[in-house]
Amino acid sequence: MKSIARSLLRTARCSPAGGLRSRSTPCGKLHRPKLVLGIETSCDDTGAAVVDEAGNVLGEALQCQREVHLKTGGIIPHVAQQLHRENIEQVVKEALSVSGVSVNELTAIATTVKPGLALSLEVGLDYSLKLVNKYQKPFIPIHHMEAHALTIRLTNQVEFPFLVLLLSGGHCILAVAQGVSDFLLLGQSIDIAPGDMLDKVARRLSLIKHPECHSMAGGKAIEHLAQTGNRQQYTFRLPMQQYRNCDFSFSGLQNLINKTIIQKEKEEGIQEGELLSCVKDIAAAVQHVVAIHIIQRTYRAMLFCIKNGILSPKHATLVVSGGVASNQYIRKGLQALANANSFAFLSPPPRLCTDNGVMIAWNGIERLRAGLGVLNSTEGIRFEPKAPLGTDISNQVEEDSIKVPKLRKILQLAS
Repeated sequence: MKSIARSLLRTARCSPAGGLRSRSTPCGKLHRPKLVLGIETSCDDTGAAVVDEAGNVLGEALQCQREVHLKTGGIIPHVAQQLHRENIEQVVKEALSVSGVSVNELTAIATTVKPGLALSLEVGLDYSLKLVNKYQKPFIPIHHMEAHALTIRLTNQVEFPFLVLLLSGGHCILAVAQGVSDFLLLGQSIDIAPGDMLDKVARRLSLIKHPECHSMAGGKAIEHLAQTGNRQQYTFRLPMQQYRNCDFSFSGLQNLINKTIIQKEKEEGIQEGELLSCVKDIAAAVQHVVAIHIIQRTYRAMLFCIKNGILSPKHATLVVSGGVASNQYIRKGLQALANANSFAFLSPPPRLCTDNGVMIAWNGIERLRAGLGVLNSTEGIRFEPKAPLGTDISNQVEEDSIKVPKLRKILQLAS
């Protein structure tokens, strides 16, 4: 990640200053860089960051609510809202302070307005609109999943189009990014997201009581225990095998896992809330079946894009982003899949895979440069808890009915 000293914004010298000074202006006359403040409150993390047009992260701050929600067994919307209200002003002030940039110097303010938890989105939007109106700054409303998809263009030189897989606690989406706000939706989860399912399984297994996992989020606890578990001890049926599309489903899989847990509790003579002796094996099997389901659907998306000329077989790229993208087992399997199909594989660093202000600010820069969705009037702006991404062509994927080859060789490479 590129970074820049505050002094580059405060002093004017003849020497190059990280691309911030116009080549055509004489010494002492600085080109004013485009600077965007990004604000993120779509779920349970309060984030803010200042990013410039060259992709330099000048300052950022993040307040995570994980410990609070671990104690309550999941995210309670009104609790998340209250925590956002308590933290947002300090988080924004910290990001601005570290950046050395005042609100007056900002080119625009970008904020997540969709999709997400309504009560959380409301806090970020209300706070942003007060800043926008007070300082008379352009406002850039941001689609949360678009921001996740474009984060890779901050950390890597990636040209459009590319295939993107977004995996998180709230979403599971396969799409082709054709431009800054131009996406083709190939498939998505028809029920719950993989991160949500992993968290629920972790709660059902009471992993917060496990000595190795007491401070870990559910998905992270599953990943940790799976490392020393034997996935072959349990076999869970893969979802949606009869459907040749790129959609996902995790709720039925969760029900199958719960039935296995109940059966094992009976066999071991323990009550719900107590730890099973085989918890590591179950964690390994769960992680494996989730990975296979994701890899299979992504494989079909690759084949569909090449078959229909949406991506060039010589320059195809798979980008994986979102919180679940930090799971190393799933990431390794997707990396092997990409390698086997001559796709480049890219993923942002783990800290930028989870929700953060940097990705919102960067999405603002992308939209600013493209002249897309930059508003000088905020009248009528609303948050949207549910919002599709791009143009849905999932029916075309299903009509093509592409059969996915067996994954055995790919899985051998990943294991």
